[in-house]
Amino acid sequence: MTANNAPAFAAIMLLTGVGIPILAALNGGLGARLGSPMAASMILFGLAFLIAAGGALITGSLGQIRFTADIPVQFYFGGLFVAFYVIAVTFIAPKFGVGNAIFFVLVGQLISAAVIDHFALFGSLRFPVDARRFAGIALMVAGVWLARRTG
Repeated sequence: MTANNAPAFAAIMLLTGVGIPILAALNGGLGARLGSPMAASMILFGLAFLIAAGGALITGSLGQIRFTADIPVQFYFGGLFVAFYVIAVTFIAPKFGVGNAIFFVLVGQLISAAVIDHFALFGSLRFPVDARRFAGIALMVAGVWLARRTG
C-alpha cells in the first residue's frame, strides 16, 4: 500500500463497513418475508454471482477463474466464510437485532484481523500486535460492548 492509496482504500472499506449492517437488515427482512432465510441467502448469492460475473466479463477476468493445484486449497475457502456469514446473519439478525449481530461480528473481526496480521497468515502483510496495538484493539472491543449494551 502506498500513502497515496491509503485514503481511497480507507474510504472504500468504510463504505463496505456501512454496507454490512444494511445487508444484514435487508437480507434478514427478505428471509422473514419469504419465510425462509435460506431462500433469501440463495437470492443474495445469485445476485452477487451475476454482479461478480459481470465484473469479470467487463474486466476480462473470466479466463483467470480456475481451480488448480498450484494454488493452496485454503485460498478457496473464502466462499465458505462468506456463506456462513450471510446465512448466519440472515437467520439471526431478525431475532437478535441487527446491531447486536453486527457488534459481535465486529468483535470477531477485530480478533481475527489481529491474529492474521500478527502472524502474517495467508500471505498477508505482517503487523505485529504490540502493547499499543493490543490496547487499541481492547478499546475497540470495549467500545463495541458499550455500544451494544441497552438500559
